[in-house]
Amino acid sequence: MYEIYVAARFEAAHRLVGDFGPATRTHGHTYRMEVILRGQHLRDDGTLYDIGKLGQAVEKLAGSMHYRDLNEVPGLTEVNTTAEAVAAYCWEKLARPLRGEGLDSLTVRIWESPDAYAAREDSLA
Repeated sequence: MYEIYVAARFEAAHRLVGDFGPATRTHGHTYRMEVILRGQHLRDDGTLYDIGKLGQAVEKLAGSMHYRDLNEVPGLTEVNTTAEAVAAYCWEKLARPLRGEGLDSLTVRIWESPDAYAAREDSLA
């Protein structure tokens, strides 16, 4: 199994709904998005996937959330903006163009602090 990894940071605010104590008030995080692509086979050029292209996609996605209120980002307005929900949102956005590229899986980790992350991992088949 081969894998490639890219990461990006973004600053964003959000608020949670439910029994989350002070996190139900608007607050912010310095998020770190980590993206891992896995696959069994390399392409003819010796790469699993173009890491530069993946990096650009991850930077673009992070940029679309940078200095935003995540509760107002289309695609997140109808969910509780937990780290799990943000990971799922990012996974869906990144997975679309990767399907059909001969890759096995995509993992997206959303770190909301240096010590805590949530992730979504799923098959691209």
